[in-house]
Amino acid sequence: MTGIVDAHHHIWRQADLPWLSGPMQPRIFGPYEPIRRDYTIQEYLDDLASSGVTGSVYVQTNWAREDFEDEAAWVQQTADEHGWPHAIVAYANFSVDDVRPQLDRLARYPLVRGTRMQLHWHDNPLYRFAESPDLCADPTIRRNIAHLADYGWSFDLQVFARQMAGAAALAQACPGITFILQHAGMLEDLSPEGRSAWRAGMEQLAACPNVVSKLSGLGTFVHRNDPGHVADLLNQTVAIFGAERCMFGSNFPIEKLWTSYRSLVDAYLAAATPLGADQREAIFRTTATRVYRLSS
Repeated sequence: MTGIVDAHHHIWRQADLPWLSGPMQPRIFGPYEPIRRDYTIQEYLDDLASSGVTGSVYVQTNWAREDFEDEAAWVQQTADEHGWPHAIVAYANFSVDDVRPQLDRLARYPLVRGTRMQLHWHDNPLYRFAESPDLCADPTIRRNIAHLADYGWSFDLQVFARQMAGAAALAQACPGITFILQHAGMLEDLSPEGRSAWRAGMEQLAACPNVVSKLSGLGTFVHRNDPGHVADLLNQTVAIFGAERCMFGSNFPIEKLWTSYRSLVDAYLAAATPLGADQREAIFRTTATRVYRLSS
């Protein structure tokens, strides 16, 4: 393998993030006092040292909605100064009548490759982010996501199992957009019934040729780096989507709450050991390079 691409990580300044700088609130990933601070590109680079990672994709971190362009500008400036990250997934609000003025502003930053507006909703308020469970079916959101085709940008798709049928319908309605499923579909219910529902939803999404999956955030609901859990979800997801439609992401610094970067990468590499060399190359480099249009 010529180098690993981390297709999902963050950097931030605490003061820019309402959810980090405001009062402590329960979060999906548990207590988070250790990351209530700046997480700079230099700390990220220190974390990934000796891991084999040679490229990365920054994913938006929920600045105040009106500051979406400021976030992209800051990350672009960081990349200009440090050479990292190598692509940006920015925020845009797709619930407005016409998202294109926002996209035009984001287009000023050459590293922007896609956008994310988190659509995940859950019965458990702790896991809930979106305002309603059915935003994938909202005609305004569908119309606005379709506009991404004019910019050549992707959409990072974040949903739970119960929302996957609607997400598949969204992908079918926007065939010109590549949808990148976050965190391998966020399996949060580890019961047999929960796993079955997750697998059925993943199969619906995989039936859409314009959907790929990130193998990231797998510690979110277990709050640890569990190599067995990583291997289970990685191999199931690869079996459903194919390695050429899967990509590794660290979700750092969130996963720094319970593991080191090197330990996390090692768990993923071990999980992929039974796969062929071409499959490992796809998961750890070529899928992300293709989807996010990185320099190879």
